[in-house]
Amino acid sequence: MKNLAILSAAVMMALGASSAVAKVSDADAAKLGTELTPLGAVKAGNADGSIPAWDGGITKPVAGYSKGMHHPDPFPGDKIEFTITNANKDKYKEFLSDGQVKLFELYPETFKMNVYETRRSASVPQFVYDATKANATRAELIDGGNGLTGASIGIPFPMPENGLEVIWNHILRFRGVDIKTSRSQAAPTAGGSYTLVETAEEIRFQYSRPEMTLDKLAKENTLFFFKQVVTQPARLAGTALLVKETMDQEKLPRQAWTYNTGQRRVRKAPNVAFDTPGTVSDGLRTTDDFDMFNGSPVRYNWELVGKQELYIPYNDYKLHSDKLSYEQIVTPGHINPEYVRYEKHRVWVVKATLKEGMRHIYKARTFYIDEDSWQVSVADLYDNRDELYRVAIAHGLNYYEVPTQWSTLEVFHDLQSRRYIAMGLDNEGRMYDFDAKLSEGNFTPAALRRAGIR
Repeated sequence: MKNLAILSAAVMMALGASSAVAKVSDADAAKLGTELTPLGAVKAGNADGSIPAWDGGITKPVAGYSKGMHHPDPFPGDKIEFTITNANKDKYKEFLSDGQVKLFELYPETFKMNVYETRRSASVPQFVYDATKANATRAELIDGGNGLTGASIGIPFPMPENGLEVIWNHILRFRGVDIKTSRSQAAPTAGGSYTLVETAEEIRFQYSRPEMTLDKLAKENTLFFFKQVVTQPARLAGTALLVKETMDQEKLPRQAWTYNTGQRRVRKAPNVAFDTPGTVSDGLRTTDDFDMFNGSPVRYNWELVGKQELYIPYNDYKLHSDKLSYEQIVTPGHINPEYVRYEKHRVWVVKATLKEGMRHIYKARTFYIDEDSWQVSVADLYDNRDELYRVAIAHGLNYYEVPTQWSTLEVFHDLQSRRYIAMGLDNEGRMYDFDAKLSEGNFTPAALRRAGIR
């Protein structure tokens, strides 16, 4: 990739030892909010002007918006600047991942990218910016990178020195505090038929709470609680999952429970991690694919390759619109590209390679992480033959009532079966409720059983 910004050998080195990485100096931390954005991205635009300077992102809802609505497009007048197809992809190859190139080759007649003006719309609340600056000089990896200390609320490593720090930034990026949502997923056959699976989800982000302190976070050792209940189709309704994610995963690994409607019992589920197939995913994604990557990073060596410019989905308000039906979006081979907005953004490139003696169906994974939000935007996933196996794409936008940059849809393409799963469909459902008031009592095995009973 011609435009890859190669970093120093020390920066690119995967973290192999258990010792902590040196903290950022006060002088370097002072760059946050000046030459860098408050979350650590390069504030300036790129050399040719195709990526503009960051000017704060979207800081308030658009006119006419009220909470509970699907989010109107802040840029309704933007037009397609050009379209990348299989016929002209070589012209743009330096700005595409290997997985994206493969999608053009697999679906030469139908897959395309409509490219729009780049809008650096990502933003978060001021208290997250303040916490990020405080974290910069004190956050450290511990236990060989299977946990961290010295950070709360904000991005822990806004000036990352290795791949593990970058992936922890993704895991701990701000997405709100208490959230309730109803979402759907579809895994169409090669011919395009599918059964819609609907879920109700609740998330309580302990790490991100404005009142969170380092001492409290260390004592509780909890990053977030997550509860998911399948509501449709009828044969699956009531299937439920509860996860308690920990910050120091060596001290205490992820805790998980499932509720089975047939047995009417809650069971501890230690296998809800790593490459266990995702909930009702038809085997098209792993548990740690959810949110593009989640959970313990312990099975991989993490290499910070550098930074590059990449075409990624961004400001995908059209795809998110309640004016669309699921049938319009879910089409054979891939989602309907007419509704997807691509922009050129700078991304961190991190390569994860399976450690010797560890097991996972992905031998290697290359992650492309948006510099403005720390959201993994694209992931190329390789099998044990070193061949591209799957390509994951997150379609992001700014939920400006919070504000937070997050995906509205995640799509996992299985290149071998030529199928995909689209997760997060919300066009026909209720919008995220970022004002939910969720207590820790919502996330107990007893609460899971109550939620799962039909």
